Amino acid sequence: MLGVALLFVGIFRRLGLGATLGYIVAGAVIGPQLLGLVGSGDAIMQVSEVGIAFLLFLVGLELQPSRLWRLRKDIFGLGLAQVVLAGLALSLLMRFAVGLSWGASFAVGMPLALSSTAQVLPMLRSTGDMNTPYGERAFSILLLQDLAIIPLITAVAALSRVPDPSAPSGLTLGLYTVGAVIGLVLIGRFLLNPAFRLIGRLSERELFVVAGLFTVIAAAALMHQLHLSVALGAFVAGVMLAESPYRHELESDVEPFRSILLGLFFMSVGMLLDLGVIATRPLMVLGLAAAIILIKAAVLYPLARGFKMSKGRSISLALLLSQAGEFGFVLFAQAKNAQLIAPETASLFGAVVTLSMVTTPFLMRLIGWLQQRVKDPEPDLEGPEFSPETNAIVVGYGRFGQTVAQMLMAKRIPVTLIDLKATQIELAGEFGTKVYYGDGTRIDLLRTAGAEEAEAIFFCHDDAEMGPEQLRPIMEAFPQAVVMVRVFDRRQAMRIADLDVALVQREVFESAVTMGREALRRLGVAEREVVRVERAYRARDNERLELQAATGDLRSGMDRSFTPDRSLPEEPPKGAAL
Repeated sequence: MLGVALLFVGIFRRLGLGATLGYIVAGAVIGPQLLGLVGSGDAIMQVSEVGIAFLLFLVGLELQPSRLWRLRKDIFGLGLAQVVLAGLALSLLMRFAVGLSWGASFAVGMPLALSSTAQVLPMLRSTGDMNTPYGERAFSILLLQDLAIIPLITAVAALSRVPDPSAPSGLTLGLYTVGAVIGLVLIGRFLLNPAFRLIGRLSERELFVVAGLFTVIAAAALMHQLHLSVALGAFVAGVMLAESPYRHELESDVEPFRSILLGLFFMSVGMLLDLGVIATRPLMVLGLAAAIILIKAAVLYPLARGFKMSKGRSISLALLLSQAGEFGFVLFAQAKNAQLIAPETASLFGAVVTLSMVTTPFLMRLIGWLQQRVKDPEPDLEGPEFSPETNAIVVGYGRFGQTVAQMLMAKRIPVTLIDLKATQIELAGEFGTKVYYGDGTRIDLLRTAGAEEAEAIFFCHDDAEMGPEQLRPIMEAFPQAVVMVRVFDRRQAMRIADLDVALVQREVFESAVTMGREALRRLGVAEREVVRVERAYRARDNERLELQAATGDLRSGMDRSFTPDRSLPEEPPKGAAL
């Protein structure tokens, strides 16, 4: 399994289609439908589902309880509305388009409203969107969907044609859920955190690995024993350790197990794919998968807009959560055992779920393709002509510009923020910051932003090609303004060296000097020597840059560089003869 996963995931990564699709195809190839190299996909799925628990544990580690409380409106507002409305729409599709009974339509339609936590959360974490408002809303919906499994299991059991008297009632499951969550909270606060402090004092890495695995699997096992969601238990355990000083150690120890088990889970999805159903009824499988994606996206888009998300983010969220999820396999099996649907119907919709999951990487590529090519601003993006009069203009509100602007704002200096990326403007707006749309290197746009009265203009955008041909006209048009420029490297600094710019800041220079300074301290160099080395390095670097700018040759001034053969001599002790 690992060998075939290595091959197919490598191929699909190379093609830019993501690891998930590679795992699913690998599972289908070695599964019973094709090569038959591996036996039961059900048994493998039961084990590898622990990977989902690991995933939710890691997500929980990133969410402090206070932050989770802040998301309550998105969880129980946006999340609940998505599950109910999408579930009802898909149930109606099953009743009138597929011809299932009302009970069977509910048992199939509601699970299809749930999305793939195992697929979406890794995407959000890999793109860095997990901690943005967009990612938080996606996670809020997924968390509510996880909670919805409990009432769905209860509803299917109530509709069963062969009731199981030993199965717990809906009220019992609800009480189990509340009790288990409270129990996990108490265990996390009074047992786990003290235990990790003790392990931390022992400084044994292996014990951290064992403790991390034990925490996840024990929480999942407890919830499984109570017929509840194992992922929910692992998530609560993660939240309880989110404020622990050992959070990052736990995260690094658990991550490899999460990656492998989640990969095996997707392989088991491929093994369970009934290729015979697809071969005999291809149009129906494709049509149902497409209908599910369209209906879920059509339901979620207006809901996201209603929760004040921008158009672009709403479309992205709707497509991100448009696939059916892995919990469908569990609920379809329960509906089959309850004789609400026939075994062949369960196989059909299992194939539909898998096919909808397969489309997700393609939908994400479509979103990325559209974002790269659609350059026009959305109608709700305002230009700087709407900005109030301010003392300073910051062009580019990325990671560099944010630091500059927020330091100015800390002293209540009015700032006009301009950026050319619509996604960056939307993201800033979600955090409550007003950024105006436009190309901040255009004189006419700067004039409308109030550059004629501004005291300073800061070019903080990421543009390695900006040179004197852009800056000189701006400085001539607004001579009263102090101009500061972020540059990518020495080459760009050399190109604008002849201009009377107040500051040219190489974007990584100060951070590199800071690390070098701290490195000297950590290696035992005296503080006085650290200061002297830093001062000498800055002076020599400045001399080199002036020589390079004057000659236009990067090799100029190389004799001013520090090398093993040209190090700074030790400072003689006070009173010594020179």
